[in-house]
Amino acid sequence: MMRRLVTGAAAGALATVTMSTVMVAGEKAGLMPGQPPKHIVRGLLPGSKRRRKPGEGALAALAHLGFGVAAGAAFGLLAPRPGRRVPLGVGYALLIWAISYQGWAPRFSALPPIARDIPGRPAVMAAGHVVYGATLAGVLNLLEPRTLPEPRTLLEPQTESQAAAS
Repeated sequence: MMRRLVTGAAAGALATVTMSTVMVAGEKAGLMPGQPPKHIVRGLLPGSKRRRKPGEGALAALAHLGFGVAAGAAFGLLAPRPGRRVPLGVGYALLIWAISYQGWAPRFSALPPIARDIPGRPAVMAAGHVVYGATLAGVLNLLEPRTLPEPRTLLEPQTESQAAAS
């Protein structure tokens, strides 16, 4: 159990980094003004939700990484074994996006719910979460490979059940 937790956390960290590249690209392309984690941290800090605050960039990066690590650890524990399916990881990440950006994030920050947001931000964030989920599942597949049966040589005789299975 501890190994699955740690492996999931490590995969979540890497998945958060890959997701962040999508978010930065979306901001640079002009699809969203500022990073959502920064808006969320700004809303949680004392003072106006709409004014910049000292240290919010570093706090936002740490909060985003911490959230991604925790979500990865949970996925590592909850996802079926052996192996993780990429569609399951993508669905998990999109569920996190929907619950966060339609639920708690608008309550604590200046970010509007998905339906009232500017068109570019939900698209970038959905794409970022797809990348997060695919990376999370892919890294877990690499870190916890399926256990395969020992290979047989051509000279070894097959049992009747092995012959029937092939």
